[in-house]
Amino acid sequence: MPDILHMVGLKSSSPEDTYQALTTAEGLAAWWTNETHVDGGDGGDVIRFRFGGDNGFDMKVLALDPARRVLWQVIGGPEEWVGTRIDWQLSQDGDDTIVRFKHEGWREPVDFMYHCSTKWAMFLMSLKSLIETGRGAPWPNDIKIHDAH
Repeated sequence: MPDILHMVGLKSSSPEDTYQALTTAEGLAAWWTNETHVDGGDGGDVIRFRFGGDNGFDMKVLALDPARRVLWQVIGGPEEWVGTRIDWQLSQDGDDTIVRFKHEGWREPVDFMYHCSTKWAMFLMSLKSLIETGRGAPWPNDIKIHDAH
């Protein structure tokens, strides 16, 4: 199965800043989509990300390892995403927090996967901007590339 893989370094004194941006509604809304809703508590959370109306994704939080790893499984959204997993691995390298991103489990490399790979890269740059400058570019202020769906 094909996966989407990205790696980026963020100027940050600690991976904890990035971990907070990946695990809190406020943090997620500041770099991915301003329509972010977190349901539940401690490890069993479901996070609902919307991009206008019903367009979006529901993620079940599978693992949280503070300042090291966040793992989600897609439980709602486009059929190409349902069942895939999104894995964020964080490490420190000098003054940088290294983010290793994997969106794994795609059944095949369809056009929507190509689109999502580009958008993930752009949103990772939004996360980088948030951590380094305090300001991300979440939806609807992200750069539009193409309406894939």
